[in-house]
Amino acid sequence: MEYTVNKLAKLAGVSTRTLRYYDEIGLLSPVRVNTNGYRIYGQREVDRLQQILFYRELGVSLDEIKKIISANDFDGMDALQGHLSALFAKREQLDLLIANVEKTIQVAKGERTMSNKEKFAGFIQKIVDDNEQQYGSEIREKYGDDDVDRSNVKLKGMTEEQYAQVERLSLELNETLKAAFELGDPGSALAQKACELHKKWLCFFWDKYSKEAHIGITQMYVDDHRFTAYYDKIAVGCAVFLRDAVAIYCR
Repeated sequence: MEYTVNKLAKLAGVSTRTLRYYDEIGLLSPVRVNTNGYRIYGQREVDRLQQILFYRELGVSLDEIKKIISANDFDGMDALQGHLSALFAKREQLDLLIANVEKTIQVAKGERTMSNKEKFAGFIQKIVDDNEQQYGSEIREKYGDDDVDRSNVKLKGMTEEQYAQVERLSLELNETLKAAFELGDPGSALAQKACELHKKWLCFFWDKYSKEAHIGITQMYVDDHRFTAYYDKIAVGCAVFLRDAVAIYCR
């Protein structure tokens, strides 16, 4: 079956403007354009649009989606299995948040009590799920499933105080790193202090620490544009600076 841009937009629940934009950026092109200028989409394009919308629902950027589904080794069935797993994880997270709100309402009514750890359960699960979605495949490939799984268990087992410590430490780390970067010397005392703070921050998540892993993860900050973008918000070039500082620190 074939669809015009209007019919496909209605079928998929998106705007015709969206479909035209996907065509402009080479993400989803029609199978042909008729002499009257109408874009015509076939079954292959319908299936591709479904994949795009799955990835969008999971928060993947259009640039990343284009790279994924245009790759020579892209496998539609594997992608669907991945979507299913991600959606189950998302449902689990929503169930936790719903239960959290329900319990909070009961507490407000005086019908039950609620520990501080319970209050944050759904939010910590969201952090775990977001990390898996953004960086899971790279981290698991580099460090293995066992290490990542242990790290997730450690994160989900954090107390309220530990979670607050991580937040404070993250803020101190970023401020120290920015100040050290402005000095321009990765071997300076301030840069080495940033490395020590980074090590402490990692140890909240890692099951064990090693210098090799510390050097490896800061190299990944440089190699992976998503990590680089995070550190560039502190200061452009900060990922490279941290990598160089950690290399000195670990010597």
